[in-house]
Amino acid sequence: MKIYTKTGDFGQTSLLGKNKVNKSDLRVDAYGDVDELNSMIGVAICHFNKTELDNSNKHNSLEELIKIQNWLFNLGSQLATLDKKYLENMNLIEVSNTLWLEKKIDEMEKVLPTLKNFILPGGSPLAAHIHLARTICRRAERKVVKLNLAEKIDPLIITFLNRLSDYLFVKARYFNKMESITDVEWQKET
Repeated sequence: MKIYTKTGDFGQTSLLGKNKVNKSDLRVDAYGDVDELNSMIGVAICHFNKTELDNSNKHNSLEELIKIQNWLFNLGSQLATLDKKYLENMNLIEVSNTLWLEKKIDEMEKVLPTLKNFILPGGSPLAAHIHLARTICRRAERKVVKLNLAEKIDPLIITFLNRLSDYLFVKARYFNKMESITDVEWQKET
């Protein structure tokens, strides 16, 4: 497959199916942010070998994040099509994906100290990159909500992105805890 097609040289792109839209289209903007989120999770994964996590925590967390990357790829594809025929043959975001995230959040929160104040993003390089992924996830969620106002999309996508940002917040705290790094609390007055 040739990587360049030249079909987008004049500011349009093809969605899955036969639809063409401007590259500034809300739909393209939304799946572009989902792609950026997926890439940031990939950057975070690069820090696994440099962390102090024990092997079981590394293995489990790596598997989780790769699973999420695959779901995000599916979600991006879902956003990149208007053709119902294509949607019928896709792995779409389902309620079970969000429930899985909730289960993982609950498991991690069992080992984390109760949050009593806002915390600043940061800590280990791994946790800091997961915090950055969380902020990209929130942006993607806002873009999908904006898209949904213009043309109705599957509401499970919004729910999934909302829960994923919660998961990423807790995962960043979890990584800091596993590396014996204390989260820095926000100070109202400095």
